[in-house]
Formats: sequence, structure tokens, C-alpha cells
Amino acid sequence: MHDKLRSPMASLGILRGRDTFFDILRHHDLLVKPKRSGHRTTYPGFLRFPNLIQDLEITHPNQVWVSDITYITTEEGFVYLALITDLYSRFIVGYDISSSLAVEGAQRALENATQMALKNTAKKDLADLIHHSDHGVQYTAYAYQDQLKDLSMKASMGEVGNCYDNAVAERVNGILKNEYNLDALFLNLAHAQQAVHEIVWLYNYDRPHLSLDMATPVEFYILN
Repeated sequence: MHDKLRSPMASLGILRGRDTFFDILRHHDLLVKPKRSGHRTTYPGFLRFPNLIQDLEITHPNQVWVSDITYITTEEGFVYLALITDLYSRFIVGYDISSSLAVEGAQRALENATQMALKNTAKKDLADLIHHSDHGVQYTAYAYQDQLKDLSMKASMGEVGNCYDNAVAERVNGILKNEYNLDALFLNLAHAQQAVHEIVWLYNYDRPHLSLDMATPVEFYILN
């Protein structure tokens, strides 16, 4: 926020450093308050794969994708958002929202990610791309693993129960919920789908990231 507002504030003669800017937000109770998840979406499956991204140097888009599933609350019950994020750029390459935790939602997210990658980036061959996830039953399902094999992608997983092994995916979930209010109560599945579509666009095309030298994900994904 400070990076995006610095130039407009300067044009008005308002010069504030980052720490002072955050002090002002804190004084007016405008800082984002992190929230803890209260609904479980991960149930371990039986298959196990090694962690292929530990100590791996990430150098380009479509080298590693990280996947995760989170819940969204509606007046008709929970719906579930499957996300796939490019690790290098933090660009959300694919997502799907469904009313159940069945593997088909994760499969649709992967299909959407594949179409996005082949359409918008220079690298048209996704062979050897590393797909990293937790040990959730959706990702260990034979149907999902067969889909990865058909795409010549490599399955990678962290240790069971260690969220830090999939920290970027968890971080993206937190940004969408805490900064873009995805943890709000929606009317139904269709309402949640509309909100997610708008929020993902804002995240990909408008939100600067400190890890990207304050560039947006699209600048690192599509332009590389």
C-alpha cells in the first residue's frame, strides 16, 4: 500500500516513510488483522512423494507450481477453492471453486493452470514442471497423479503436517482472505465464484510483492 500511494502522496506534498505510514494506519485501526483458519480442508492420502523444491533455486516461471485448497463460507454452507500458484512469480495460474472437496475441483484447477501457461508464456512445453503440494487426498488421488503424468509434470510434497513446506501457497491463501476479504460471508456458490474471479485478477495484476521488488505477479509471469 505504501509503495502504491507514495507517488500520489508526494504530489500532494505528503512525505512519509514506510514505518511512519504503518504507524498512522495502526493508530486508526486500519492494519490488516491476520485470521486463523477454523475449518479443515486437508486429509492426508496414502501416496508419498519426495520434496523436490527443498534448496532448489527458483529461476523462471513454470518451473514450480504450488497448490493448496481453502474454504469459503456462504449462507448455503462451505465451498472450496483450489489454487495453483507459480512459485517464481507468485502468479495464480489456475483455480476452481466447488461445493465439495472431491478431487475433481483440484483437477479443474490444474487444467485451468495448464491452459493459462500454454496461452500466455513463452515456454510452451510444461514437461518436468514440478507440482508441489501437501499430502491431501485430492493430490494423492490416482486420478490427479495420472493427470500430472499425462502432462509430464513431477509430483513433489512436503512433510505430512508441516505447513512451512508449502508456505507460499499458504501465504497466497492468507492474502486473498485477509487483504481482499475472501473470508467474508457470501450468498452462495455463484456469488463466491464472482468474488474469487475479481479478487484473483486484482491479486495477479494489481498487488505489488516485496519478494518481486514491488512488481506485480503478472509482470514476473507473463513478461518472463
